Amino acid sequence: MGIKGMEFIKEITSYIFIEDKPEKADIIFVPGGSWPEPAENAAKIWLDGYAPYILPSGKHSMSKGYFPGTMTKKDKYRGNYNTEWEFMKDVVISYGVNETAILKEDDAVWTRENAFKSREVTDKHNLVIKKAIICCKSFHAKRCLMFYSFAYPEAEFIVCPVDIEDINKDNWFKTESGIEHVMGELSRCGGQLKKAIPIWLENC
Repeated sequence: MGIKGMEFIKEITSYIFIEDKPEKADIIFVPGGSWPEPAENAAKIWLDGYAPYILPSGKHSMSKGYFPGTMTKKDKYRGNYNTEWEFMKDVVISYGVNETAILKEDDAVWTRENAFKSREVTDKHNLVIKKAIICCKSFHAKRCLMFYSFAYPEAEFIVCPVDIEDINKDNWFKTESGIEHVMGELSRCGGQLKKAIPIWLENC
């Protein structure tokens, strides 16, 4: 691989893979999915006292049309879950999160809806979100940050992702699966967020 090619890979890596250390926040958001690891991470952060609420969000993926069950740790998470939210609620409760701290959004089927339907929930509960933590898959981090920033233009976000499917910032470009996931995210960040640009400009 040429030097320029490696530089392009580094730029893509820097753009897609975002990671912050947890900070005190008003809420922890968990965009939907079939992997327990993001919700497990959210539970650990909640137990460490970084935020009073967790808001998992999700019905099922748009492509599948149903929730297929957990992708990993099938021996641990055996519930008959109808939605991603039910699944993630079970995950965080299994780690010791109080049920009263868990808010509910179980209608979203893609990342934009995760963000904007979560906004509907926090508004309904009269929560003012000035700073929030997002717990997501590491290769999903940029798109999550962009959509939640679109839904909450007044808020600051801390992104605390986890690696899944053995895909991380150091190796994604070495496997077909890693390339597919990361380059797919790169494409979606552009194609799905065109309408956000005027909103961001208004809040500069």
